Amino acid sequence: MADRPLPRQIAARARVDYVVRPQRDPDEIRRMLAPQRAYAAYAIGQLQPALFARSEWWLSRGAQGEALLLHSQGGLGNALFALGTVDALEAALRLHPGPRYTFLTCQTHHLATVLRHHRMPEHQAVLRMLADRETFRHVPGEVRRLTGRDVREINRLYRADGMPAFYTSQNIDDAVYYGALDGGRIVAVAGTHVVSEQDAIAVAGNVFVHPKQRGRGLATRVTSAVTRHVLESCRDVVLSVDPANTVAVRAYQRLGYREVDRLIEGAATRRDMGIDAWLRRRIAALRGRRYRAELVSIGV
Repeated sequence: MADRPLPRQIAARARVDYVVRPQRDPDEIRRMLAPQRAYAAYAIGQLQPALFARSEWWLSRGAQGEALLLHSQGGLGNALFALGTVDALEAALRLHPGPRYTFLTCQTHHLATVLRHHRMPEHQAVLRMLADRETFRHVPGEVRRLTGRDVREINRLYRADGMPAFYTSQNIDDAVYYGALDGGRIVAVAGTHVVSEQDAIAVAGNVFVHPKQRGRGLATRVTSAVTRHVLESCRDVVLSVDPANTVAVRAYQRLGYREVDRLIEGAATRRDMGIDAWLRRRIAALRGRRYRAELVSIGV
């Protein structure tokens, strides 16, 4: 006899429980991140002791998978990173969506899930590209290592397209930044979001060239300088780029970067900040008392 679908009232009871708890063991987190090292590079960087102390990690685990949620706070603001199966991620986000404003990174199959909890009006799919010591090809050119003393000029450059920029001297000194100069003024810049010598990986970015100086290969030159610098202590360097920006993609390929993943990035605003969010956490805590955690049921 052919299988018949369950009646709706019975099918609605098919639910999977997920236990959600804080994760404070860096080695366990590292184990979860390692299989997707290129995608998870920024999160891996947050395992450094000083950054780990300012981060919040949530592990969601159930019969159908697990997810890891990172909320970090750095010098440039809040960031959210998501990894894992969609239902496990849904369980974690229901309880711990994070601060009102953040910069969210997830994989493409997570998008529908994160959009239930965050507004991302300008999210975009980007390429994750990676270079290592074997593939990197340096492009020489006159550049200078930048320091916190250059921060006013760096902010002035980033604002050339009308976008706000509020870097501090500490932001620059804590990272690796290189600039190209014209007439003594910085006209192109590239830097790092995070560098982890412990895990031998870095995330490069913040590449910008003054509108009047574009087309001269300056972005390639400063990115090359940053990449060469961090590859002295790291095995891999990753960056993200809009696939529609074919000029940038070709420039990074010239340096030996190759596409290794596609992901979603964008500024995000948390949807629910009211009493309902507090009640969900309270109910989940009561249901999960025997686990000393929180318990969420997800329909399947």
